[in-house]
Amino acid sequence: MREMIAYCGLDCEKCGAYLATIHDDQALREKTAKLWAELNNAPILPEHINCRGCRAAGVKTVFCEQLCEIRQCALKKGVTTCGGCPDLEECQTLRMITADRPDALENLKGGG
Repeated sequence: MREMIAYCGLDCEKCGAYLATIHDDQALREKTAKLWAELNNAPILPEHINCRGCRAAGVKTVFCEQLCEIRQCALKKGVTTCGGCPDLEECQTLRMITADRPDALENLKGGG
């Protein structure tokens, strides 16, 4: 599986935080911070938008590094991604992502 597929199956290479970081794009940082703040009803600022990928070495957003339940679970279980977890199909935490993003589930099942 590609390193840029996150534990949840999302493709980090398509993430605003990742793209803003690798291109040092302040306008994209601001746009992503605004969107994430609205979606999460949280005070997310442009300076919080720095990430090199969920499973890659380097900086991560506070959410990805410390708050993401999916990432924390995968690390605890020692799986490469949720695709390696025997609870993949029944996991309610993962379903928060895959219910709206069937591409993430496809990535976890080997399409990514």
